[in-house]
Amino acid sequence: MRIATLQFAPRLGDLQGNIRRANALLQDGKVVQGAGVRVALDLLKPDVLILPELALTGYNFPSLQAIKPFLEPVGKGPSADWARQTAARLQCKVCVGYPEIETDDKVPADGLSNGRETCYNSLLVVDANGDIILNYRKSFLYYTDETWAAEGSTERGFHRLTFHSSDQNALESQVATSFGICMDINPYKFEAPFTAWEFANRVLDSQSQLVILSMAWLTLRDREELAALAGEPDMDTFNYWIQRFLPLIRKTMRHDANFDGDDASRGKKIVVVFANRAGEEPGTEGANPARYAGTSTILAITQKPAAEAVPGSDSEDSDDTKGAFDVKILCWDMMGATTEGICFADTADTPSMVFGLVKAAQ
Repeated sequence: MRIATLQFAPRLGDLQGNIRRANALLQDGKVVQGAGVRVALDLLKPDVLILPELALTGYNFPSLQAIKPFLEPVGKGPSADWARQTAARLQCKVCVGYPEIETDDKVPADGLSNGRETCYNSLLVVDANGDIILNYRKSFLYYTDETWAAEGSTERGFHRLTFHSSDQNALESQVATSFGICMDINPYKFEAPFTAWEFANRVLDSQSQLVILSMAWLTLRDREELAALAGEPDMDTFNYWIQRFLPLIRKTMRHDANFDGDDASRGKKIVVVFANRAGEEPGTEGANPARYAGTSTILAITQKPAAEAVPGSDSEDSDDTKGAFDVKILCWDMMGATTEGICFADTADTPSMVFGLVKAAQ
């Protein structure tokens, strides 16, 4: 599967400017490591393109009044139009984060202003024909979201995406996919135990093989620290994201077959896509600016039976997998914290990085 994310730094409320910036970055293409050349995204032929949370509007709106000019009904508005145009041009699925407004038509209304309205922080998924595949609504709201958005339902965060092989003689495949938006991977309202891992356990329970996360994940680093990274990823952020998926490491994966046709009896994998944004936005009510962690990453967590394991490797201890699996994290691409551009992976290719697991000190 060929997966792309667009990491960039949208400006708050600059819808048209952000659209132009997104288009320009997609047109510039992907820098191929080693070769040092750019390859246009249409030549890379992605199966799916994922954008960050509230990608084209910016994220850090202080109130409903501030974000209201940018609210869109499902499938209608600038974000949906852009997604359809881009999906048609690239002949792939496009996932874009946007601010949604839903109006209850059963309530008598004199225009929208008197109707019953509910707003959501949403992720729209469209196919190459422009059809809506999914509209997922963020279920764990950050305090910024709570000023204008209602909670969505976790049940909407699963879908079997259909992909077609480039081999015209091959059949289409359906890939069980879990969707989330940023804070969804955290303990609900931080009242649930850190080790409840609600999102990661839903991934396992649904037998998902692909996880798509649209994010506006913050960093605690200041400007000087981000500048010092010089385009390198924020590894503190990356390590935290991995922590939120420990069940995929410690528990047996439950799907029966890998979406890419690899023999599941020789090992299983779940591909996880972290599609984050970069940049900085003004703070609200005198607060510090909101700075974003970038570090968009496309990886897979793999479980290989111990008999097939690399000699000398250790399995992660747990009640479920102790001694049974060699677990690795394969990473095809990881963006810098401040980098703008395309994060891309063909999961049939050899990953650029492989992370092993280190046992915690006793």
